[in-house]
Amino acid sequence: MVTNATIETLLNRRSIRAFKDEAIDDDVIDALETVAQHAASSQYLNDWSAIRVTDPELKRTLAGISGQAYVGTAPLLYVFVADEHRNAAIAARKDMDVHTDAFTLTSSYRFSQAQNDAVLALHAMETAAYSLGLGCVILGSLLNDVDKLIEALRLPELTYPVLGLAIGKPDQEPALKPRMPRSMQFFENTYPTDDAEVLEPLADFDETVHRYYDLRNTERPVDAFSDQIAAVAVDQGVASKNVGEHAAKQGFKLR
Repeated sequence: MVTNATIETLLNRRSIRAFKDEAIDDDVIDALETVAQHAASSQYLNDWSAIRVTDPELKRTLAGISGQAYVGTAPLLYVFVADEHRNAAIAARKDMDVHTDAFTLTSSYRFSQAQNDAVLALHAMETAAYSLGLGCVILGSLLNDVDKLIEALRLPELTYPVLGLAIGKPDQEPALKPRMPRSMQFFENTYPTDDAEVLEPLADFDETVHRYYDLRNTERPVDAFSDQIAAVAVDQGVASKNVGEHAAKQGFKLR
C-alpha cells in the first residue's frame, strides 16, 4: 500500500478522551477553523456552522447532556450544526417569501445535505488536528437530549445540531481499534446478494474485537462485534431520539 504523511495521520486516528490541561494556541485554532471551511459543500450552500464553546458553565451543561465528564474540561470544544437559517435570512433579503411551499431550504433533502456538509467540515478539522499532534473525540453523545442542546446553544429555526468535537493535547495513548475486513465493507459495482459470503469473515472479526476490548479493560469484558450490533438493534432508547420530531420543531419538513 502506498503511504504518505496524510495517510499515516488517518490510519493512526483514535479517539482521545483524556487531554492535558493546556490551552490551544490561537494560530492553531485559526488553522483548524480555516481547514473546516475548505471542506466540500453541496451546491456551495455553506449550510453548516460550528459553535466554539468556551464558557465553563455551558461546557458543564454539555458534559451533563453527553454523560461524559471530559466534555466539560476539553481545551477546545465545538458543536457542528446543520444551518439553513443563514441561507433563509439571505433569501429573505432578496425579497423571497421564506414561508411558502416554494421555499425548499426546509426540505428533507436540504436537511440531509446540510448534515453531510457539517460532517465533512468536522472531519476536515479533526484530520487537521491530528496532523498537528492533537487528539480528538467526536461527540455523538451530545444528541442524547437534542431539545436541551438546542436550548443551551440558542439554536434558531432551521438549524440542527449534528455532532460535537473535543480537541486537545492527548493525555493518553489508546490502542488502535480494529477495523472490519475490507471485503465486508467495500463492494464492486453492486451490493452483494449473498449475505453469507459477505459475513464469512465475521467470526474472526468478532474474536479480534473481543480481544481488543479485553486488553483495553480487563475488568469490564465487552461483547463481540456481532453481539454489540444485535444489542443496538433493539435499543429502546433510540425512540426518544427521533430526528423527525426534533427537526420539525426547528422548522424542517422531513417528509
